[in-house]
Amino acid sequence: MNSAEPARTRRTPWLIQRWPTALAVAMSALTFGGSEVAPLSEVLLLLPLLYLVVAKLRRRQASWPVLVAGTTLFMVLRVLDVIAPSAVFAGAALIVLIWGAMGGQLHRPGVFRIQALGMLGFGALALAGLIVDPALGRYLVAAGWLLHGVWDFIHLKLDKVVARSYAEWCGVLDILIAVELVLML
Repeated sequence: MNSAEPARTRRTPWLIQRWPTALAVAMSALTFGGSEVAPLSEVLLLLPLLYLVVAKLRRRQASWPVLVAGTTLFMVLRVLDVIAPSAVFAGAALIVLIWGAMGGQLHRPGVFRIQALGMLGFGALALAGLIVDPALGRYLVAAGWLLHGVWDFIHLKLDKVVARSYAEWCGVLDILIAVELVLML
């Protein structure tokens, strides 16, 4: 047994535990330098929508399936180019908010109400990024991604709403996308 082998063995569990971070870094590397602001603004609407849906369902284990469904919907809408993903995500958010209001969740302090406020705040940044001058829009969308990354890490620390692996992955990806947006020329 050589001396390098124990070090490699000690690192393996850390790498396995940090798979969400590794996945986020790999995904952001695939898009670095080639991203446009409009699609990233539309995806910014999906991020708080996921939290809102998972909070409404009260099922943290739904985090990844809801992400897959939302991402698939985004890609289909982009390919079909019939209706903007931002319109669909904003409409879906409105439906979930009304559903929560009818159940009384908006009137009670709690997770759903916090996620509803997050949806409104991040949604406002995303939509503003689509309608203002593109140079300003890029910074608004970057701010939204950065702030959502902070949102993710707060949820990771508190261990609330979404799966921990999702919060870690999303937080890392969000911050890397924010940096990418700021560095775009």
